Amino acid sequence: MRWWPRSIRWQMLAGLLLLEVLSIGLFALLLVRQQRHETSVRAHKRLEYEAESLALHSGEALAEDRPGWVGLSVRMMGDSPTVALAKVTDRAGNVLFISKGEADETTLEPAELALIPSIRRDTSNCLTLAGDRWECVYPIYTADNLRGFAWVLFDKSGMRELLDSIFRSTMIFGAIWIAASALLVLIMGRTITQPLALLHNGATALMTTPEDSSRFPLPVPVHNEIGDLIETFNRMVASLVEQRAGLSDTLSLLDSMLANAPIGLAFVDRNGRIVRVNQIFAELTGVPVSRHLGRTLTDLLPKAVATEMEGAVQRVFSTEEPVRNLELSSEVGKLRRRWTWLISAYPVRTTPNQVRWVGIIALDASERKRSEEALRRSEKLAVTGRLAASIAHEINNPLEAITNLLFLLRNTGDLPQSAGQYVTMAENEVRRIAEITQQTLRFYRQPTQPGRATMEELLDSVLNLYQSRIHALDLHVERDYDPELALFCFAGEIRQVFANLVGNSIDASNGGGRLVLRARRSHDWKNPAQSGVRFSVADTGAGMEPEVREHIFEAFFTTKEVTGTGLGLWVSHEIVLKHHGSIRVRSRSAALPGVQAQKSSGTVFEVFLPDDPALFAARAQSADERAAVVGAHPSAADRAAGLPNSPAPL
Repeated sequence: MRWWPRSIRWQMLAGLLLLEVLSIGLFALLLVRQQRHETSVRAHKRLEYEAESLALHSGEALAEDRPGWVGLSVRMMGDSPTVALAKVTDRAGNVLFISKGEADETTLEPAELALIPSIRRDTSNCLTLAGDRWECVYPIYTADNLRGFAWVLFDKSGMRELLDSIFRSTMIFGAIWIAASALLVLIMGRTITQPLALLHNGATALMTTPEDSSRFPLPVPVHNEIGDLIETFNRMVASLVEQRAGLSDTLSLLDSMLANAPIGLAFVDRNGRIVRVNQIFAELTGVPVSRHLGRTLTDLLPKAVATEMEGAVQRVFSTEEPVRNLELSSEVGKLRRRWTWLISAYPVRTTPNQVRWVGIIALDASERKRSEEALRRSEKLAVTGRLAASIAHEINNPLEAITNLLFLLRNTGDLPQSAGQYVTMAENEVRRIAEITQQTLRFYRQPTQPGRATMEELLDSVLNLYQSRIHALDLHVERDYDPELALFCFAGEIRQVFANLVGNSIDASNGGGRLVLRARRSHDWKNPAQSGVRFSVADTGAGMEPEVREHIFEAFFTTKEVTGTGLGLWVSHEIVLKHHGSIRVRSRSAALPGVQAQKSSGTVFEVFLPDDPALFAARAQSADERAAVVGAHPSAADRAAGLPNSPAPL
């Protein structure tokens, strides 16, 4: 090619300039396309979120019969920098509220009207209007009734400005980079060939006679990047010599790292036999390290787990690609508690073309798995409690009406005697329903200040709550306490403690057993000068084994598996400590030798709570200060809605 320069210096310059022009052009094209795609994806997600948010706020406002709040939500959504227009229509597509302009002067476009029949609940629908405009719509429901649709139109001006800015910045950077590169090649071209020839000769000598180090270190004729490269080459040669001398030390260091790594490590050959493990892996399997070597995974682990792990190992051998985050679970041990491992397998090559072993990394994720499951169950229980309290609150109104109607019916002059008996039975059942609803509300509505509570309020309410289960199991309940005996405490929290203890006793009891509740004035076990009330909840159930009793007050520990959260006794213990009290447990299990024959199994929980208002002064003062701070600072939603110190409309 006649147009191509013959000088190495100018060849380097021409080639560099051509390469950089093509590279920067391609980079700019790919960058703009990628940014356009990512910006479009983020814009669609944000548009869907804004449409859904507007629909939810509008649905809650319509449910509370406050259409003015719908207009406020539409205007606030229209003020968003990424929203060009927000509006709310009825089911027929008539515009009710709009962020800009007048609603009665605005109609939906044909494409919007055509989309309405295909809109489904809990799904957002996006369409592209004329002029490449993006819009999302989300249905508005109150309960199960479709009330209308929320429309949000995206403002593309910000996205265009971002893409233009990226393109301009890339072009400016490319021009500066090309000019700087050309200048650098012109300046440094003359000083490249000689040092490179020296470095080439040294590399050739190292390849032909690696044991001969007499020609090293190489001289450094220049003080630039190539000079640094020559110095690095000299250090590399010195490092190779040093590595040959310290190879045994390096192997010892690797052995130490393998033995003390905080994760389980094992290596398996192509026959499925273990060739090396560390102590952590041995602790996970429960087998000593010395008994792993030469054995297969099936010999050490449960069959199902070993089969999955061996399948992962064989996949690594066949594909030579790692397998990551394989979750394996099984049940072992006396308590039959599930454990979970996260397994990763990777190829170990002794030559570039051969996988000799497969390394296994094992991480025990049992506690995390149990914690996640317990938290999910706890959240479900909390939602159920709030729902039960809401239902109980709503039942009170019709109960009052039924009570009044029964009163009027009883005072009817010509009511037959048999009908009067039926009215009496109905009044008794209505009072029973009212008591159940009051107990439910009392458990959910916790007081914020301590006060005096009687045993009738604390213990009788708990027994009334579990009355149906007690009758179903035919349990004999013994109450050994004065209903008028009072204690200064947080009644709701202490009631929760007794509910947990009584509930556990009922769960552990069989038909025809006994449930004993006692309460009397007493003194602290460790501080006899401290007076208070001692409670005991005893049952004749199955009891607990010693290893279970050691962990019953730990968070997420449970023997009920599916039905238990592992939080009841832990929360109860924390509540007792907050009240400056103490709790003890004694239990005898029917599973222990000789106990079943004696028929004397059961569990006793003893709780001591001090009756001293001075102990709660600091706690009550802290609660008041926190409430004052919250009340003195309205939320951002309150300020946006123009409501002084009141909850924002949702």
